[in-house]
Amino acid sequence: MVRALTQLVVGLLMTGLLALTSWAGPVDLNSADAETIARELNGIGASRAQAIVEYREQYGSFSSAKDLLNVSGIGPHILQVNKVNIILSQEE
Repeated sequence: MVRALTQLVVGLLMTGLLALTSWAGPVDLNSADAETIARELNGIGASRAQAIVEYREQYGSFSSAKDLLNVSGIGPHILQVNKVNIILSQEE
């Protein structure tokens, strides 16, 4: 019982620590500017954020989060880390 409780507490602490180190927030890839994308997504700096905006301008709105993999410099790890914070509005 004590061991299970200890494991639970350690798990909750680790989850909290991970949440504190990850300040990402939801961002709409179909409307956000490069500065917002860089600020809100983990592992996305200014140049990758600008590449996302340029891709969107050239090819149109993202229809799924996986479309982000078509942007130069964005790989599966970056997508996985940010997937919960990616919003895709549908522009009409």
